[in-house]
Amino acid sequence: MSLPIDSAKTGRLLYNNAVQHEAAGILVRSKLFAIGQRLGFNELKREHMTLVAAELITNQIKYAQGRGMIQIWEQPGPTLDILALDYGPGIRNLSLAQQDGYSSHQTLGKGLGSIQRLADEAYIYTRPGESGAQGKPWTGTAVLARFHAGNNGKAAHSAKRADEVGLFARALTDERFNGDHIYLRHRTAGPRWLHLDGLGHGQSAQETTSNLMGCMDDAMQATTVLQAVDERLHGSRGAVAILAEIDRKAGKLALYGVGDMQAYVIQEEQLHRFSFSPGVLGKEFKLPTPVHADLANGAVVVTVSDGIRRSWDENSFPGLFRQNAQLIAYVLGNIMGRISDDQSLCAVRLS
Repeated sequence: MSLPIDSAKTGRLLYNNAVQHEAAGILVRSKLFAIGQRLGFNELKREHMTLVAAELITNQIKYAQGRGMIQIWEQPGPTLDILALDYGPGIRNLSLAQQDGYSSHQTLGKGLGSIQRLADEAYIYTRPGESGAQGKPWTGTAVLARFHAGNNGKAAHSAKRADEVGLFARALTDERFNGDHIYLRHRTAGPRWLHLDGLGHGQSAQETTSNLMGCMDDAMQATTVLQAVDERLHGSRGAVAILAEIDRKAGKLALYGVGDMQAYVIQEEQLHRFSFSPGVLGKEFKLPTPVHADLANGAVVVTVSDGIRRSWDENSFPGLFRQNAQLIAYVLGNIMGRISDDQSLCAVRLS
């Protein structure tokens, strides 16, 4: 069984920078080498990472005209993600663009194909249209290249996984402390996760929501989990939260929400939105009535803190929710994240 996930220890943003010219590649290569070495990636994997990053940067310079960025994330595994996201015109024919030898700029056209070969996993989402502008829907391209530590990354990925999990947790202005926190356990029945937003910002907000994995014992009922968290938070700032449970065999979702958090279920091209009653764990708290939903195979469940804007639906990102859960989390987090708050999002796809 997979190890528990604590977003403060994994799911961390390690590097974030704009891509406006080729000099961006120097910083990224240096960062990748140091991070890859620290996480135990061998020399060949580190070389593949730098080649992939170079291709991503080159593509953004060619097509996004300085409206792109590149990020490096550490995820459970250990896994290292390189994300390139831009606000350019998008790719109108993605299948054609992925073929070696194709280029709309009269170059060798091997970028997307080489990324898919060199990475252990690679996912691409694009929304073509006019260049993104304020007040208009996002257009552009997001490419996720994922590397697993060890020599058998692709083999490990080919093994069947029960569920896909995507995490996005980013502190306000990328400060050290993040009051948003996600704890996830892969139970036999299906995943259970506790998604918290500590009131306020900074170190005290992070301390409020830290070290709560012990409240997530598999044998505990959902209401008991929330009561245990409430007791632990007495005397603190308090937090709002969602506890989500999936019963994979029955195809059922149960949501227990306290305060200003939101959850979404996306399936069969339809989005269902769930809000919750007021309350603060550790302050003023009543046991919530659970919200239940039926889940079909491939359904995506998304929980978000109020650091993620809510002005989106299934039409805002056509085709996104058929993508890998981690790419879903990165796209929504980066595009819809507020710059005035800690940001967090958990996306789980039922398989």
